[in-house]
Amino acid sequence: MAMQSPSSSSSISYQFKYQVFLSFRGSDTRYGFTGNLYKALTDKGIHTFIDDRELQRGDEIKPSLDNAIEESRIFIPVFSPNYAYSSFCLDELVHIIHCYKTKGRLVLPVFYGVDPTHIRHQTGSYGEALAKHAKRFHNNNTYNMERLQKWKIALAQAANLSGDHRHPGYEYDFIEKIVKYISNKINRVPLHVAKYPVGLQSQLQQVKSLLDNGSDDGVHMVGMYGIGGLGKSTLARAIYNFVADQFEGLCFLHDVRENSAQNNLKHLQEKLLFKTTGLEIKLDHVSEGISIIKERLCRKKILLILDDVDSIRQLDALAGGLDWFGRGSRVIITTRNKHLLSTHGIKSTHAVEGLYGTDGHELLRWMAFKSDKVPSGYEDILNRAVAYASGLPLVLEIVGSNLFGKSIEEWKYTLDGYDRIPNKEIQKILKVSYDALEEEEQSVFLDIACCSKGCGWREFEDMLRAHYGHCITHHLGVLVDKCLIYQSYGDMTLHDLIEDMGKAIVRQESPKEPGERSRLWCQDDIFHVLKENSGTSKIEMIYMNFPSMESVIDQKGKAFRKMTKLKTLIIEDGRFSKGLKYLPSSLRVLKWKGCLSESLSASFLNKKFQNMKVLTLDECEHLTHIPDISGLSNLQKLTFNFCKNLITIDDSIGHLNKLELVSASCCKKLENFPPLWLVSLKNLELSLHPCVSGMLRFPKHNDKMYSNVTELCLRECNLSDEYLPIILKWFVNVKHLDLSENVGIKILPECLNECHLLRILNLDGCESLEEIRGIPPNLNYLSATECLSLSSSTRRMLLSQKVHEAGCTNIRFHNAKEGIPDWFEHQIRGHNTISFWFRKKIPSITSFLYFKGEDMIAGVHLFVNGYECPLESCEYLLCGSYSFAGLYTKHAYLFDLKLEEKIKCCGIKFESEMDKTLLKNEWIHVELRYRIIYDKIKILRSAQMGIHVLKEKSNTDEDVIFTNPYRHFDNKWIDGNGAFRDYSNTSLSQFEPPLKKQRLVEMGVSETESLQQQQHLALLSQQQQMALLPQQQRITVLSGMWNLVLNETKEKEQHDWIP
Repeated sequence: MAMQSPSSSSSISYQFKYQVFLSFRGSDTRYGFTGNLYKALTDKGIHTFIDDRELQRGDEIKPSLDNAIEESRIFIPVFSPNYAYSSFCLDELVHIIHCYKTKGRLVLPVFYGVDPTHIRHQTGSYGEALAKHAKRFHNNNTYNMERLQKWKIALAQAANLSGDHRHPGYEYDFIEKIVKYISNKINRVPLHVAKYPVGLQSQLQQVKSLLDNGSDDGVHMVGMYGIGGLGKSTLARAIYNFVADQFEGLCFLHDVRENSAQNNLKHLQEKLLFKTTGLEIKLDHVSEGISIIKERLCRKKILLILDDVDSIRQLDALAGGLDWFGRGSRVIITTRNKHLLSTHGIKSTHAVEGLYGTDGHELLRWMAFKSDKVPSGYEDILNRAVAYASGLPLVLEIVGSNLFGKSIEEWKYTLDGYDRIPNKEIQKILKVSYDALEEEEQSVFLDIACCSKGCGWREFEDMLRAHYGHCITHHLGVLVDKCLIYQSYGDMTLHDLIEDMGKAIVRQESPKEPGERSRLWCQDDIFHVLKENSGTSKIEMIYMNFPSMESVIDQKGKAFRKMTKLKTLIIEDGRFSKGLKYLPSSLRVLKWKGCLSESLSASFLNKKFQNMKVLTLDECEHLTHIPDISGLSNLQKLTFNFCKNLITIDDSIGHLNKLELVSASCCKKLENFPPLWLVSLKNLELSLHPCVSGMLRFPKHNDKMYSNVTELCLRECNLSDEYLPIILKWFVNVKHLDLSENVGIKILPECLNECHLLRILNLDGCESLEEIRGIPPNLNYLSATECLSLSSSTRRMLLSQKVHEAGCTNIRFHNAKEGIPDWFEHQIRGHNTISFWFRKKIPSITSFLYFKGEDMIAGVHLFVNGYECPLESCEYLLCGSYSFAGLYTKHAYLFDLKLEEKIKCCGIKFESEMDKTLLKNEWIHVELRYRIIYDKIKILRSAQMGIHVLKEKSNTDEDVIFTNPYRHFDNKWIDGNGAFRDYSNTSLSQFEPPLKKQRLVEMGVSETESLQQQQHLALLSQQQQMALLPQQQRITVLSGMWNLVLNETKEKEQHDWIP
């Protein structure tokens, strides 16, 4: 049976059965206010749902009513004095709030004879009603207790929404006002989203969560970015329909890029003002429009969507700042240029996702067959068409439309044609981002599109740097921002159709003769150029990955002679027994995988390549000898990794005085290595060699001769204690040293102290390492994971305050016994979270983590005032270039929290809020929490966490504390100045008295016992602080706190509280 068209989804297409849903307590208002409101709405033709049934007390929502809520557009809960006594009404309200939060529905609360604060804080009749429910549920199951909690949350959230409060006066005036408001809302015409809106729901929810992030009263800007044809505009229209009812003014400006070019920005400003205010204002200049927009909209809650923005001028003219719009306003921007969003200070962004898998197939089925059924025999060709689209909805729509009603053979013919010549309509859309690039940025993009296949990001970036003769990092950043390229698992990647677009542009340079093009990558084209000897000076880059080309290269290699401007030659697979004898001297980059010794000799024999900067000979399994390459006098980078049969290297390498990097990992048969006494050499990689100590040759040591190498990698090289001092003394200027997995090292000698520039030291996997006798003065990162033999004296040294204060603030090592060092002022055991509060200035904090177990991994999270700060790949525990997604058990971790950096990463708005809080001398709460994946109880009981504050002149002991500085009173916090703060949802376990910065240790036995101990101690402290309050007030407050203790303890016993 065919499925229903996806356009039927009400949250996307904006189709509802009821325009208004009334929620009310029948005994209070059915025959009065609610009945009159229902009649007034229906008289205006507004289809309204009202439940006429008299339900028994305690009944739950029936499925039919459940469906009515789901199918309604606007909800009016009428809060009357007895509303909360009805569990039916409360269940109904929970569902309504759910629709408000997840489906963007409008909720207009009416407060009829009640104060909104009683609903918000559940006092008065609402407090009494909930207490009655709690008593009824006291001995009932967990479900009802959770139900009670949902009621409380729903009431608080509903009370916080903007609504109508019934004041003294004529009731019909009040009703007329509501009806007029509802009429205006339902008269709004929704935007057409798409003929078949497939795959939008999940992304819609993601963007909605970004819009809801932070204060409801704040103004938020959210950016959506992605390449052309990805469905940014479609998603923006769906979001507009989803949330529009919640705003006073609405404006969706379509095609800003195109319209600003045709009609100028002044016209768009006029349209914005007309749509949001209804005023037709003629502007003389954009600057005038800016002033008027700010003046007219700064007190109005609006939804503004700017679709397809490509210039900062457009943003400055239409949405220059958050202060332009009234409280609660939202601005959504779609663009192909991610950098544009960050330039405008927009931190909340969403990368629009393509349609893959099931969604891609569904959209193509509807477009090609107008049904969800696939005719017999079309399955394979349908899969091919979906693969061709590579997730782009636009392509799925174009291809599906073109293939509608056609036979399988016609499908094959059409797709074959797309493979040869890309569809013009698709190319036009995709080429917009390319056309916006500068000339050299376009050139770099074409290099990547045509010749980067199989290359890592860093590798190809180095090639491009040599190709252009200068750094192109900025160009790559621009291409990433415009969504033309991206990095995936270290590789340089681009969308298949974006790649096709770049290749099509190069083909157009010379449609008939490939020898006249700037880049060659296609086997047939390269074969033609070599066979016909039609190469020209226009060819600058060639990419070859065709083993079958060997005979042509050997016989027709003279064609290279005409390529006098060839700069980069990439050969991913080519043996070429006669070599490349006619390579032009213009060559700057040569990557030759699969090279033979005789080929290399023939290519470089008696030749000079003064321009060559990069020579890559990785994975040449038949390469046994690297010949004389003295003709490469300006060579900067030489790599020959994984040449497993390489035996000898000509000494000419040691005389290349421009050489900066040499990498020769996993050349296990290599017998000797030329002396590298080069002043220019900065990076040396010799990993995975079984006998480095017998291969390297050093000059006789004297005080004036040292290597300038700053990065040295000798991983898994079978180094010994005898040889290590020689290496350390020669490479005394090293900054990053990797000695990992050298199982023969037992002692790290004292001469390590002489490496004054060393900042990163990796000793991971040195299983026999017992002692570290020297710590360089500027070391910042030290990693010694899985070093199982470390002595107790070494472990204590690594945990010493002296080492830490000397600058080594990030350490991780295997630690079977040592606990939290005494110099950590705040210590927690048996918990998965640790907190502190600070004011005046962001402090420098060192954290400690340790837990036992077997192969358990945990992730770490940082929260500042409840806001989670990004910790990508646990970067706090980053050691050198090695990061990991979790933590080893039986290891100790000391790390600099870098709190100031983390706050900056949270965005300009959050950073600004922190600055204001600091200026007001208010406390800021910081929480470090780890997430357990396996064996939660065992890990939790062994867990140890610590906080140390680095003493600074500007911070006093009173500026950092380890217990909550606020006292709990009637669901609010009261600070030392008597200021009230609403933190009614905060757990009682956080209500602790303020302590000065002193050594504070908390022990945990079990989850429940720990919670009870914390709450009991907190309660006793509060009793002491309440001593000065009047007696009756003390009784009320303490009674409420005891109830909170009991409720929280029961809830914790019923649920696994470990995140």
